[in-house]
Amino acid sequence: MKRLIKYSLFGSLLLSHVVGAKSIAIVGAKVHTMAAQGTVENATVFIKDGKIQKVLQGESALAGYEIIDAKGKVVTPGLIGASTTLGLVDVGFSAGTNDSNSSLTSISKTGAAFDVSYAINPDSSLMAIARIEGVTSAATSMGRTGQLFNGQGAVISLTNDSEAVIQPRAFISTKVGNSGADTIGGSRSVLWVSLEKTLAEAKFAIGKSLSPTQEWHGELSRTDIAALIPVIKGEIPLLVDARRAADIRQVIALKQRHPQLNIAITYATEGWRVAKELAENNIAVILNPEANLPFGFDQLGATLKNAGRLAAQGVKVSIGMETHNIRLARQHAGNAVANGLNWEQGLAALTINVASLYGVDDKLGSLETGKVADVVIWSGDPLEVTEAAEKVLIAGKVIEMQSRQTKLRDRYLNLKSGKPMQYVRP
Repeated sequence: MKRLIKYSLFGSLLLSHVVGAKSIAIVGAKVHTMAAQGTVENATVFIKDGKIQKVLQGESALAGYEIIDAKGKVVTPGLIGASTTLGLVDVGFSAGTNDSNSSLTSISKTGAAFDVSYAINPDSSLMAIARIEGVTSAATSMGRTGQLFNGQGAVISLTNDSEAVIQPRAFISTKVGNSGADTIGGSRSVLWVSLEKTLAEAKFAIGKSLSPTQEWHGELSRTDIAALIPVIKGEIPLLVDARRAADIRQVIALKQRHPQLNIAITYATEGWRVAKELAENNIAVILNPEANLPFGFDQLGATLKNAGRLAAQGVKVSIGMETHNIRLARQHAGNAVANGLNWEQGLAALTINVASLYGVDDKLGSLETGKVADVVIWSGDPLEVTEAAEKVLIAGKVIEMQSRQTKLRDRYLNLKSGKPMQYVRP
């Protein structure tokens, strides 16, 4: 019932993005649906009321549709940023508050209660930079809280409309590697005991009243407990930053002790060493496949072949761990393909795998009837760095292919002016 309510809310929020959306037919492209329909040559993508109506081969019954000629082009679902801080930060060290970081507060003793959905800024300059490169939605969360958890993340649309949050409180994240241990007690010996104790208390609180009028003698705050119960029940994923094989094995053991948890691992730099165990325990990964240098003692086994080796064992891989440069995710996926990941898995890692991980694959991630019409028309293979997004649709609306960066480019392309350029608006 709660899942039904969640998706009903999700649908109502998306409604604000589709009002006034036209009926559009994208004609003549090679379409990668990322669904059971597979890849369709010379296809027509029909879009109505901001949603995918159907994908057919050839051209027929186009009356009433605004036609977009995509002959010789490639069409995919919009890319989804798998792990970002989009909407929370523009410039990390200046220019105002950085909503991706926090200081300690008495409201939450673990950081679990923090909710980024209140902080999302749809006017962030990074939104436009990402969406004109084909990124149409993203998972976003805090990067540092100084506590055990990095708060409750959200799934957002990179629309330029006012309502960007499409699924608040979509996941909770934590770190069990070097940085996590440094934060919690200075040792993994302390961190893991803290994590197990926190999960045990949240599990104990299920079904109990968290009303302010009722006594509560737990060590966690009521807000922490309320945030963690969906994790304990497996209703939302717990993202765990684990890089060395030993830490990943501890995460696998955590899953075995608590099989109801929906766990995904971020980074998983040495994940290839335990790929079979990850697959057997149904643990997905979000990674940067270009991590191939031992930047710390928790990633000595870094390799460009990580993504391919993981996928070969059946691990569901998602790619896209940037914020300012999330547009490079497709380049990262292309390099993963060059090092053993097959092409279809590379595109899935940017689309349907991400949607599935966050439980929104009935709305995003593929071009299927009834799904949100987040669509990208590419000049060619989207995993080739020399190709580009030529047209992007979010919820069935063609977006303006313009960002702060393109405005600056255009401003200085032509320096002929009767006054200094600082007085000339882009």
